Parts: sequence; structure tokens; C-alpha cells
Amino acid sequence: MYLKAMERAGTVRNLELQVRFNLLVNDEKICAYVADFQYERENKDGFWCSIVEDAKGVETPEFKLKKKLMKACLGIEIYLTKKNG
Repeated sequence: MYLKAMERAGTVRNLELQVRFNLLVNDEKICAYVADFQYERENKDGFWCSIVEDAKGVETPEFKLKKKLMKACLGIEIYLTKKNG
């Protein structure tokens, strides 16, 4: 809901939910990572950059591994938002 409001306000754009990324090593699919959100946000220099975000209550070992694979395979850093509760 918060990101939808930000999109309406123009703070973020191109908001997508449940975006799938295939993680390949040596052209072989190891697994897939499904991000909660992907969107573009304007940085301090005025350029729009892509953000991949996940909301987690607990960082599981599987998530930690996929986060590392996202960085190593695709050069994508996952922005993590902690859920309360």
C-alpha cells in the first residue's frame, strides 16, 4: 500500500509485484528468486534507478543464499525491509 501511494505521488514509478529472476551459473538454472517488489526511484543526482525490494520478518538461510546469488549472478543488490511482528 505504501509503495502504491508513492507511485501515485510520483516518488516511484513502474512498480511491479512478485517479479521473478532466474539465477543461472554457467548457463544452468540453479533456482529462481521472486522479489516482493521492483520499482524505479529517483536518486540524489536526479537519475531513476531500479530497486529490487523484499519484505521479510526473518532472513532464512534460503533467502540469504538467494540474495548472494542475485548479487553474484545478476549484479542486483536486494533492498530489505523488515516486517514488524
